Parts: sequence; C-alpha cells; structure tokens
Amino acid sequence: MILSNKAKQISPSLTLAITAKAKAMVNEGIDVVSFGAGEPDFNTPKHIQDAAITAIKSGFTKYTAASGIIELKNAIVEKFKNDNNLSYEINQIIVSTGAKQCLSNVFQAILNPGDEVLIPKPYWVSYPELVKLSDGIPIFVDTKKENNFKCTIDTLEKFITPSTKAIIINSPNNPTGAVYSKNDLINIADFAKKHDLIIISDEIYEKLVYDGNEHLSIASLSEDAYNRTIVINGVSKSYAMTGWRIGYAAGNKDIIKLMSNIQSHTTSNPNSIAQYAALEALTKNQNVLYNMVNEFSNRKNHMISKIKNIKNLSCIEAKGAFYIMIDISNIYGKMLDNKKINNSLDFAEQLLEEEKVAVIPGVAFGLDEYVRVSYATSMENIIEGLNRIEYFISKLH
Repeated sequence: MILSNKAKQISPSLTLAITAKAKAMVNEGIDVVSFGAGEPDFNTPKHIQDAAITAIKSGFTKYTAASGIIELKNAIVEKFKNDNNLSYEINQIIVSTGAKQCLSNVFQAILNPGDEVLIPKPYWVSYPELVKLSDGIPIFVDTKKENNFKCTIDTLEKFITPSTKAIIINSPNNPTGAVYSKNDLINIADFAKKHDLIIISDEIYEKLVYDGNEHLSIASLSEDAYNRTIVINGVSKSYAMTGWRIGYAAGNKDIIKLMSNIQSHTTSNPNSIAQYAALEALTKNQNVLYNMVNEFSNRKNHMISKIKNIKNLSCIEAKGAFYIMIDISNIYGKMLDNKKINNSLDFAEQLLEEEKVAVIPGVAFGLDEYVRVSYATSMENIIEGLNRIEYFISKLH
C-alpha cells in the first residue's frame, strides 16, 4: 500500500505528545505537575457560556456561511479598529476553526510548490508542518539570545532567495514570550516591502502582555504593511476558549476569498454555537480578561524569580504569552543513574520519569538548549513543579 509522501514527511507534535503522556500518567493516579499546557487554566467566563446556551435554545445550531456569521465578522472589524487601529471591510475577514485553520488556509492560498517561507527560530511547532502540507519549504531563520530571539534584518537578509514568498511573525511569541517593539516591526515591514513578501502575523497572544509592554500589529504601521499582511488571531488564549475552536484572519480581500473557498471545501463553517460565544467574548465585559492577565503576570514573575535561583539554570525574560524558556545547556553531559542528559528531549523524559514534571523539550521549537514551561497553571502547581525541578537538578552529577 502506497501512502502519501507528503503526509509521511509531517512530524508529530512533541508538545501534544508530552502533554498526552502526562495526562495518561495522571489518569493512572500519578501525581504529575504539567508545565506543558498551551491553554489558560481558567474556565471560559460565565457570560460567554450563557451566550452559547442562549444560541442553542434560540436554534442557532444550523450551518452558517462557510467563512462565519456576519455578526461576528462585524465584531471582528470593530475589534481591529478599536484595538489595532486597523480598518477592514467584511470581505477582508474570515472566521475559522481556530487560528491553526486560519494558518493552514493562508498557506494553501498563497504557496505554490517550492515557495519558501521564512520562520524565525524558535518557532511554534506547527508552522513548518503547515508550510510543508501546502507544498512550501520552511526556511528557519537564526536568531540570537542577546536579542531575546527576535529576528533582525541582518539575519533575515542571509536567508532570502528568489523563492522566498512569505515571512511569519509571532508576537507575543510562543515559545519565548518575546514582544516585538515598534522599531522591530518597522524593520521587518521594510524588509518585506524590499523583497515583496507576504507577512503572516500571528497575534493570538495579543492580549497577554505584561510589565508595561504593548502589542502592536505590524499591519498598522503603513499602507504597504497593511496591504501585504495577513493578521491571524482568535479567542482561544485571550478568553480561555481553547476548546471552542474559533480563530479569525484579516487581510487582502483576494487572499481572504481564496482562504474562504478552501475552507468551504474542507471544514465548511466553524461551529455555529461557538461563533455566538465568540461574539459575546469580543463585544461584552472585558474585566475577566484583565483579571486573567494580572494573574498570569504574578505567576510569570514568581516563575522567573525562582528559576534564576536554581543552580545551572537561567531563562528568557518573557514579556508576553504564558511561557518561559529555561536554558538547561549548563547541565548537558551530566548524569543521573547512568543516564546522560545530552539534549532537551533527554531532560524532559528523565524529569517526567524521575520527578513527574512535564516540560516541552526545546528541540520541538528549534532551540535544543532550552525547555519550555507554561505558567498557565495554578501558583500551587508552579511552586511544586519548580521545587521538583530544583531537586532533579541537584541529583545530577
């Protein structure tokens, strides 16, 4: 039996694999602290839940337009206007089954076989796989620790070729928590204009910024940046709605039309009930969002402070999202029970086995000297989990 060569080239998600293993251990009654979560630990706010229940009772359980209901699109237009100083028409908006489908749609809409997409390292695990599924070639752009692993023009220029079609920007960033400044984004916008590239700006963590930092959409910088940028966003992270699966994208109407056509033949419309819940999230009480951000900020500060005091560990000073990247390179070559730690996967596997703490190996993001931990879990879990990590480190020789 001959199966798809393209599908066989797709790597499984290490993030999901580690998280699944940790959940299986919990189901067996094992006390596991999981730092793998890519979702808020808060429940979806009650008024959003109530809106979904009302939608069900009102009979909004049928097919909708493939690209989303008009009410939600209007709310998204207003959101971009109010939050990002961006003006879009309805035909420039698509609602999808999560931001991941928006990304999949846009790669299918813009890529031809052999087209290259610049992806700064470290990167979210699905970017390169989605590019490959659309017959594109992911090109990993090196970044530097001194610049919080944000890409610079000097580095980007080294990777440009006649086949380069697009560049992905993710700010706030998963996995580093880095937030691109206005100057950073101006430089990238100028680079994209110089080489006539499409900018894919993943802004799913937009609302989760801390310490006086501000999120800025690259599409708002100039008319040229606006015209060449597809903005990806959604309600999953900001409103604790990961399971509702509602994402959205905005940009050039011709690209959005192609994305809508693709979606109409793959999944058709996103969940009708979840769309009405998302409408409530975007247009009503935002206090729950602010409360969640404040709690995340407290957890982040505690986590960074503790990590800095664990021997042989350091971390990236995150400014957004809800992840910390821990530098574990100083323990490479050390041993525990005749098992040597040579890379981030070794560290993650031994930590889970020995101390029942789940972290995501940095190799999944293209940065093997690190592991990613999430503070989208309770302060109690953060304290216990970091204590276990400290104990694990102390046993290495």
